[in-house]
Order: sequence, then structure tokens, then C-alpha cells
Amino acid sequence: MIKPEKPLERCKLEKTFTSTDPQYGCAPEARSIREHIERGVVNIDKPAGPTSHEVVAWVKDILEITKAAHTGTLDPKVTGVLPVLLGAATKLADTFVGDKEYVCVMRLHREVNEDKLRDVCGEFVGEIYQRPPLKSAVKRQIRTRAVHYIEIKEVEGKDVLMQVGCEAGTYIRMLCHHIGLALGVGAHMSQLRRTKSFPFTEDTLTRLHDLKDAYVFFEEGDESLLRELIMPMEYAVGHLPCIIIKDSAVDAICHGADLAAPGISRIEEGINIGDSVVLYTVKGEAVGRGEATLNSEDMYRAEKGICVETKKVLMKSGTYPKGWKSKAKQAEVAER
Repeated sequence: MIKPEKPLERCKLEKTFTSTDPQYGCAPEARSIREHIERGVVNIDKPAGPTSHEVVAWVKDILEITKAAHTGTLDPKVTGVLPVLLGAATKLADTFVGDKEYVCVMRLHREVNEDKLRDVCGEFVGEIYQRPPLKSAVKRQIRTRAVHYIEIKEVEGKDVLMQVGCEAGTYIRMLCHHIGLALGVGAHMSQLRRTKSFPFTEDTLTRLHDLKDAYVFFEEGDESLLRELIMPMEYAVGHLPCIIIKDSAVDAICHGADLAAPGISRIEEGINIGDSVVLYTVKGEAVGRGEATLNSEDMYRAEKGICVETKKVLMKSGTYPKGWKSKAKQAEVAER
């Protein structure tokens, strides 16, 4: 995963200039190592054999944390990209439902002409129908999924090496089976590796034993490798539109309040109504995730009203000082 541009650099529309108090919060890169772990993401290279749940349990044991979650199950025999959210970052679990990419070996039951093979595979690009297999964690009902591309990399006898880009929830095993039926020869998936789970790729993969070594080095006084392998949670949501909020608005968001126009400092261009957006402090810390109720231009011009409905709080309340009044306090002030 390429390190995303910092929120302050992306938010070109400056609604209100604001400074930030250095006494509260800190930039993601400046967190203590313990907080870095508890608000981090590690992109594990899942080995063949264990379940995704077992891999997460091992990560928890290695890092000595109580909470962790993966962003998309891989079958025991499948290898590759398995992002694991740590501590507070587990709140982002429903954020990563984007596209996936796999490298697959499909075993044909009889050899076929390569031109015919490519033609038939091309027919499965687009919207397809699938029923989840018997061994699955979801209800077995027919549903549609989008296949963005199927690239045949190599054909050797009955073995077909191909790269598949698809919507989350697409079953590659079922895809191979259906291609075999369409070819009239039958086929099954013999090997599978996930190479992308948006926005994570193989570029940032970490093996379990490397994570263990890094933690041992940390215990011996060198935390540099651990910081390198674990990414701040902000990197994981860097693909979403962003809004910078004032220090005075942070604690209200941490208590679940929606973001009103006076609390905004800077806005990224191109936000539309209904978009999922991430709210950041001026220091670049993720405060919460919400749904835009106005587009960027209307937020920029608005003087009052709700601009973002808060859906998920990512920062602990009390990190920044309270800058808002309760309804009872507001009534008391109004009566004076």
C-alpha cells in the first residue's frame, strides 16, 4: 500500500484557519509504541494451513493485545494478503469491503484450445451470479458479484494460471467451477493467493515470524522494526475523502455528535452527499468516520447546520478538551 498523502495536504478548501494545541493528541507517527500498536494495522502474509481466525489469534499473542480482527476471511489453504486491525482499529472492520485481486491456478479436467479458454473466461467478466459454497459463513442464496478482469497468464496442459480482479465476496472456487462447466470439460481451483484487498497489496506484507522478531527486538529496546511493520490506522483509511476539524470540535465527535459547519477547518474537494468521509484533527489523527450530508462546496459555504453524520467514533473521548456545551448548560446560559 502506497503511503497516502496527509489529510492536511489533501484538504485544499480552507473554511476557517485554525491552529492546534500541542498539549493534546499527537501526529500518528509520534505516538508511543504501545499506542502505535493499539491504533495500528498489520498486513499479514497468511500462510497455507491455519484459518484466518487462527492467524488473528497468533497476532494477538505476539503483540500481547486483547483485540484484533481481519478484514476478509481466507480459506485455510489460501495464502496472501490478510490485513489485521489492532485494538481501536478494529472499529474499521466494516470499512474494507472493496475490491480484491487473486492469483489462481485452475485445473481443467481435460485440455482445451487456448483461444476457446480465453473467450470463455472473457464471458465471466462483468456481473455474474453465484451461490456461496456449502462451507461458507453466509446464507446460501444466489447473489450477484462483479468480476472486473480475468487475465490468463500461462497455460500448461490442464493447468491455467490466471489473475482475477473482483468485488469483495466473489468465490474464486465457484468461478473456476463455472468456467469449467462453460468449457464443457469441468474444472476446479487447485491453488489460490490473494494479492490485493483494497487498499492493501503485497507491497506491505509481513510474515508472522518477522512480526514476532520485531516484537522481540522491541522488548530488547529497539522499536524501529515494529513501527515499520505496523501502519497507523490512518494509513488504512487514506483512500477515503477527508475533513479537518477544529480542536474544539474533536471531543464532541468522540461523544458521538454529528459534525456541524462551525467545527470544520478544511475540506477535501470532490465530496458528494452520501460519501463516507473520515474526520481528522489538524495533527492528522482520525477522530471518526461519517456520512456527508452536503457536498464539499456547500460545506465550505455553510455557516450552520450538520455537514457530516457521525457513524463511527475512532478516538477515545477526553483526548482533546471539551469545547462544547451540554443542552442543560446551553439552557442555563440562555436564561441569563
